[in-house]
Amino acid sequence: MCLRRSCLETINVVIQPFGLRATGLKGQTLYELSRNAGIELTSVCGGLGRCGKCRVVVTGGHMNVTRPSETEQEHLSSDELSSGVRLACQVRAQGAIEMLVPRESAVARVRLQMEGIERKVKPLPLVKKYFIKLQRPTLGSLEPDLERLRRSLPEDNVRHCSLPLEILRLLPEVLRNANWNTTATVWNKREILDVEAGDMTNACYGLAVDIGTTKMVCYLVNLTDGKTVTVSSMVNPQVLYGDDVIARIAHALKGEKEKEELQERVVEGVNQLIAECCSKHGINARQIYEATMVGNTAMHHLLLGVSPRHLALSPYVPAVKGSLNLKAKELGLQVSPYANVYFLPVIAGFVGSDCVADILASRIFREEDICLLLDIGTNTEVVVGNKKRLLACSCASGPAFEGAHIKHGMKASSGAIESVQIDPETLEVRFRTIDDGEPRGLCGSGIVDIVAGMVRARIIDENGTIRRDADTARIRVSKNGVREFIVVQTGEEEAEDIVVTQEDIRKIQLAKAAIRTGISILMQEMNVELEQIGRVYMAGAFGSYVDPSSARMIGMIPSVPLSIVTSVGNAAGTGARMALVSSKARRTCERISRSVEYIELATHSNFRSTFAESLRFPYR
Repeated sequence: MCLRRSCLETINVVIQPFGLRATGLKGQTLYELSRNAGIELTSVCGGLGRCGKCRVVVTGGHMNVTRPSETEQEHLSSDELSSGVRLACQVRAQGAIEMLVPRESAVARVRLQMEGIERKVKPLPLVKKYFIKLQRPTLGSLEPDLERLRRSLPEDNVRHCSLPLEILRLLPEVLRNANWNTTATVWNKREILDVEAGDMTNACYGLAVDIGTTKMVCYLVNLTDGKTVTVSSMVNPQVLYGDDVIARIAHALKGEKEKEELQERVVEGVNQLIAECCSKHGINARQIYEATMVGNTAMHHLLLGVSPRHLALSPYVPAVKGSLNLKAKELGLQVSPYANVYFLPVIAGFVGSDCVADILASRIFREEDICLLLDIGTNTEVVVGNKKRLLACSCASGPAFEGAHIKHGMKASSGAIESVQIDPETLEVRFRTIDDGEPRGLCGSGIVDIVAGMVRARIIDENGTIRRDADTARIRVSKNGVREFIVVQTGEEEAEDIVVTQEDIRKIQLAKAAIRTGISILMQEMNVELEQIGRVYMAGAFGSYVDPSSARMIGMIPSVPLSIVTSVGNAAGTGARMALVSSKARRTCERISRSVEYIELATHSNFRSTFAESLRFPYR
């Protein structure tokens, strides 16, 4: 009984500089205590102890916290530990404490890529609304309400629609209260989704949702004209369980409870986005009658509540490849309960429906020229081909491009250095930050710029090693004996210089090599030479903001003319909207999923040699 009581014992927590006083449970981590108090801490690994970003300072109650873990000793120096610096996800509170959250550890709003290439699509929605003026029943006309409604529908091929029991129960009163003037909402000429009083034909909406590993974007679309009404976005709330797909799969495999947690978190996130969209536009969520969903295969399975176990085990087979049509109420989405939710088909275990949407939006499946399509993220999808043949693969590029595992890396939020130029002669550094704020760290595009600048200035050699003979005061050796390049020198004792270390360069080297390996192997399989590539499309948030010349300089993309490189933004979101408003686009998605050939890189005979070659930094 004593043990049971201790588990439920409450403790007092003071969180500065917010002046926040809260209570929590004894034994919780400082990460959990902060989150429960409404303070989100920076953590690109989801509180798993891998990134070292969730630093806090224990300023009171030092005896009431657990001793430093091995993970903390790896990330923090002895001086930091002695001054009370701890990793919030690693230390547990055993009694009342007070802690300080440094500025760099508090979460700022992350810049999310919502816009993508615009494609005009003729609206051919599966949802239609019909305003009907019914004849009243009389003693001479005793036709039942449902049959009367069906017969009054203007198209012969929709007159045999089914009707959910809930709608049938409401039908008699709705018709009579509406004085027999009513609007019927029909999906795919098969099912009546709603019956409303009066003429409500203008209130017909749909959602296109892009569920990325890092971010989620929700587009509210008018199904009548196909126009996007408003957009909302947020960081994927599953990030609490890991910043990458593998970490989330591992969490889901712990048990049924953990799998349900992941499903519930993403549904809660989508519902929050729905509420935001409806609030912005002033509509009732029950007037949303259809949704399309895209995401990588792991996000697809986790939203459905399907175990992702076999995605992580060879031969990496998904539970389902084809498209799905489900009811909103089955998923817990807060829209019209009988709204249809269309999941675009996937391609393979690690190439999902977001890649299908990318291909649809970029239209490379129609091109005569050979095209290269990259959707760069924690997992990067690569597609090579044209209208005759398309090959796809997935590259485990890791979260380095999102700032994870980089000493001063951070997500693309206010104060992140997003663009850098290094003068190859003077080694002077010029940079730009998001929102023009004080520099707080480096986001992915900034890190790539710095490494490219170091290659261009010959500060690092082709193997990625910082040259010992580089004549610049910007290179120094840290207390841990690691060589590093100073990007921002603060000159203040309390503010740490922003640097790129030799270890950071190695991580970018591995990430860019993974992508380049995927490109090279697909080109080998297509028997395509560099000169034959006619277009390069870069999708996703990172692909939208990275400088193509920097990506080319470090060898992430081939040495193609920059004139053929195009950023297409959130192409997955564009493809999802196309599929939402056009039944023809959905049929195209089905064909794309069936026709794209998936190449498994890990088992390819040339993988090792190609990866080794791709690690090099090409000099120009």
